[in-house]
Amino acid sequence: MKQIRIGVLGGIGPEATGFFYLKLIERLQNSGLINSNQDFPQIIINSIPAPELIFDKVENTDLEMYKKGLQELDKMNLDFIVMVCNTIHLYYVYLQSGIATELINLREEVSKKIKNRGINKVTIVATPSTISSGLYAFEEINYLNPNEKEIKELSEAVFNFNKGADKNIQREKAERIAKKYLSGISDDIAWLY
Repeated sequence: MKQIRIGVLGGIGPEATGFFYLKLIERLQNSGLINSNQDFPQIIINSIPAPELIFDKVENTDLEMYKKGLQELDKMNLDFIVMVCNTIHLYYVYLQSGIATELINLREEVSKKIKNRGINKVTIVATPSTISSGLYAFEEINYLNPNEKEIKELSEAVFNFNKGADKNIQREKAERIAKKYLSGISDDIAWLY
């Protein structure tokens, strides 16, 4: 049986990459597919020092490091690549066109999950461009998203968290906003981070 080789473009921020890696391992262990250490796929993480994508405007030059990181992974004969960042998926078509290896399309995966679970109400807690671009806007879904002031506060919290500034305070800011939208809403809400 062929061993699967997974590429991960990370560093966007690094802790999100670490969280993703741990969750992936946990999911594999819970799948029943892992009987020994040899059953895990080979996972190659390219943690890049790329520009933040949390602000309203992203320049083409901001994407160069992402493109380079994907090209480095592309040379490694991988089965597919995952990009650990929501906002980078706004540029999915552009980035996929520069490499041969399949990039997992997070927008498509989220759409499938929402439809399969019968979810019809969604709150998106994300960067301004992720929300304003409609990355996760799907037909027949009702959205209750944070307002502009809250989105700005979320962006600042993510930026400060990534650089290690008062991480508990940044987490509390994001949780406060998320809890506001959770209160009084039924269980059929999908939270997309």
